[in-house]
Amino acid sequence: MAIVRPFKALRPGAGKAAKVASLPYDVMNRAEAKEMVKSNPESFLKVVRSETSLPDEISDYDPQVYEQARENLKQMELEGVLVQDEKPLFYIYRQIMDGRVQTGLVATVSVDAYLSNDIKKHELTLETKELDRINHFDITDANTEPIFLTYRQNSDISKLINDFIKFNKPNTGFISEDNITHYTWAITDEEVITKIQQLFEEVEALYIADGHHRSASAAKVGLKRREQYPEADENAEFNYFMAVIFPDEDLFIMDYNRIVKDLNGLSPEKFLRALESKFTVRKKEDQEPLRPRAKGHFGMYLEENWYELIANSELYQGKDAYDRLDVSILQQNVLAPILGIEDPRTDNRIDFVGGIRGLQALADRVDAGEAVAFAMYPTTMAELLEIADAEMTMPPKSTWFEPKLRSGLFVHKLSD
Repeated sequence: MAIVRPFKALRPGAGKAAKVASLPYDVMNRAEAKEMVKSNPESFLKVVRSETSLPDEISDYDPQVYEQARENLKQMELEGVLVQDEKPLFYIYRQIMDGRVQTGLVATVSVDAYLSNDIKKHELTLETKELDRINHFDITDANTEPIFLTYRQNSDISKLINDFIKFNKPNTGFISEDNITHYTWAITDEEVITKIQQLFEEVEALYIADGHHRSASAAKVGLKRREQYPEADENAEFNYFMAVIFPDEDLFIMDYNRIVKDLNGLSPEKFLRALESKFTVRKKEDQEPLRPRAKGHFGMYLEENWYELIANSELYQGKDAYDRLDVSILQQNVLAPILGIEDPRTDNRIDFVGGIRGLQALADRVDAGEAVAFAMYPTTMAELLEIADAEMTMPPKSTWFEPKLRSGLFVHKLSD
């Protein structure tokens, strides 16, 4: 059963949303973030990438970074850039990208639901990344970015939310620099709030689409505060964390591609021959990037040429949900046995490129000195849900969701 709860969001003041809203903290490097803040001083990157306010020689994980994030968040509230609602509300966040619409409910969800796996996971996390967000959430005393959750579509929930949108004007609406349209609504009607809560009680489980490190960190901050404040009520804000919850049918997963720095001592000719035991290998006649057209098909760029790899059918036969993933097929039949990449989570010879950057980005990297790139067919939502239901974890960097949630449109205070 999915339990969702309204909360008193800290939101951009009137006319401020377009300036405040920023990309998530982890989709750009420090230099890029610094340039973005320089050109837009009201960007929420001042909070989620607060190192941009500090000298370059200070580490991204220095305690000063988290203290600066707290001060920047406080300053944005004092200046009226962010304003907190007076009572707990639900919110709606709609994004439109290339004509495709995704509409989510902004709410808080229970730390206990995360711990009991009623909020299901499909990826492992890295301790260093968890610790970073633990420090950030704890010291800022806020969930500064929402977790991206999904659930199996429920027609009653969709109708309720769409009816609300139909009869109510959005509180904010703007087009971001990447040509994505963003709308938000605040649901102030108590009857609608109650009905939403009731309908979500019929939803069997929620699933993390994106934000495994943030959700793990938010849960650990909640547990830490339970130890600090043992007399606190179970409804204390730190027992919940902020999420945007989308029906699965709305979501779009893009390819998440791989680049490898070297061929593990093989010549290109020997590498191609090694592939032929598990794949049909076809060299493309022209230089247009090869986008895989179906599961089991891979694009490969090697020595200024694109190749199509078609996995032998037996690679999928008799395999469980994890082993049938294309990212697993590539890992188990190419990356590990041929290229020597046993653990893609830790091996610095492999890099990952989200599909939003396009396939030409793969060719450019290889032409600039990397050895080989692989273009993937996207993991499907059905595969994600199947893996999570089976309590399995996907290989790293299996899913790239677009559009990304903008940060700064909603903030959840932990000690309200």
